[in-house]
Amino acid sequence: MALELYHLDHSTCSQKVRICLAEKGVDWVSRPVDFAVRENLSPEYLAINPNGVVPAFMHDGTAIIESTVMCEYLEEVWPDEPRLSPSDPKKRANMRAWLRFIDEVPSMAVRVPSFQNVFLDRFKAMSAEEYAAFRDSNPLRRDFFMRMNHTGFSDDEYGNAMLQLRATVGRMEEALTEEGPWLIGSQFTVADICVAPLFERMDELGLSDMWCDAPAVADWFARIKARSSFQTAFYPGSRLRDVYPELLEKASV
Repeated sequence: MALELYHLDHSTCSQKVRICLAEKGVDWVSRPVDFAVRENLSPEYLAINPNGVVPAFMHDGTAIIESTVMCEYLEEVWPDEPRLSPSDPKKRANMRAWLRFIDEVPSMAVRVPSFQNVFLDRFKAMSAEEYAAFRDSNPLRRDFFMRMNHTGFSDDEYGNAMLQLRATVGRMEEALTEEGPWLIGSQFTVADICVAPLFERMDELGLSDMWCDAPAVADWFARIKARSSFQTAFYPGSRLRDVYPELLEKASV
């Protein structure tokens, strides 16, 4: 049975899975999830992904969720070249440590400027009751939207997110300088794939100055963007600015 990908065009988690699919050369069937009509919270979709988020796979009748897990699943089910994880156990452990860090730090941090820049005006236009109903509609995201509120994140929380993103750039610069040209040395791996969409998002948000003084990171990102898999995953209409053009205006201020 063909692999089905339930995804959202401009979701960073969907983007990294699409990069991985392109790198592995795996054929897949697109199943877009329409968040505008809360399709992600429909009983049909929740039966696939009870977290109500994207992406998700359906493969041979089995649901596979969590984007990083999905990338590793592709590597295990399609083990042929190109390999996207090291054969050496120590290097593979290093890759998994990077994956844990990427999921817990920059993936979480980049959501703060993303939502602040794109959705804040919409949330401010809501009444307190309307926002509360929206906030409570997805229990797994309730804490995030409680912290954002319909007036935006606090200066402390926004500043902390910026610090986490800068720390990510610094950690990557050190690894790429010492080991390069990829995060796990000479091999392009799932770790590179999983962090790449976050840099594309930061670039869209006008945060590319974070790697102005990180030449190894800047070179790494340029090489990532030149890969055909990146270009396949970021098709027209798949960037945040394609969906929310007002983001460009805010990023240029």
